[in-house]
Amino acid sequence: MTSWKSILVTVGSLALGACATIPKPLVGTYAQVSPRDAGSGTSNQQSVRWGGEVISTEPENGQTCFYMLSYPLDSSARPVLRGASEGRFVACHSGFYDPAVFTQGREMTFTGTINGVVTKKVGKYDYPYPRLDAQTVYLWPKRTRYMYYRDPWYDPWFGPYPYWGPGYWSPYYYPYWYSPGVIIVPQSSKPRLAPTVKQQSGH
Repeated sequence: MTSWKSILVTVGSLALGACATIPKPLVGTYAQVSPRDAGSGTSNQQSVRWGGEVISTEPENGQTCFYMLSYPLDSSARPVLRGASEGRFVACHSGFYDPAVFTQGREMTFTGTINGVVTKKVGKYDYPYPRLDAQTVYLWPKRTRYMYYRDPWYDPWFGPYPYWGPGYWSPYYYPYWYSPGVIIVPQSSKPRLAPTVKQQSGH
């Protein structure tokens, strides 16, 4: 008989395999150059795939530029927000992208060609943003948030005795025997390729 442990391992492997699928618009072969590497301006015309968190979205003169805090990408080309940033970059694409949709903190991935450096103030510091002429603008859905709570009705000493049972509370146990629980709050449904036309598709 197949053990539960084997089943769980198989299911976990399948789930990881599904998560590793790169969205079709982001598939390709790209130079292994990070925004920090490109800050010197010596990586022009290289094709890259970069991603991170939105710092600001700025429509201007027939195009929109996304100022990004860069992070490494995982096997599905989604930014990995844990750990150190790889610097900053700016990705520009023709058309209007609504800053009310592409808000600060949203995760995005781009493909495109490095085209020089744009200097922009960060506080009083002149920061050299490598500029990406974006070919693909990909907006990821918001991640599911997890909020933890402890069940105040749990008693580890629950048993067949008449004075112990669900809801039993004692100052000798509280708060050490509260059981953990999880509430899952869904944030969004599907990732989407950001529209390249001037009309925004909605939230």
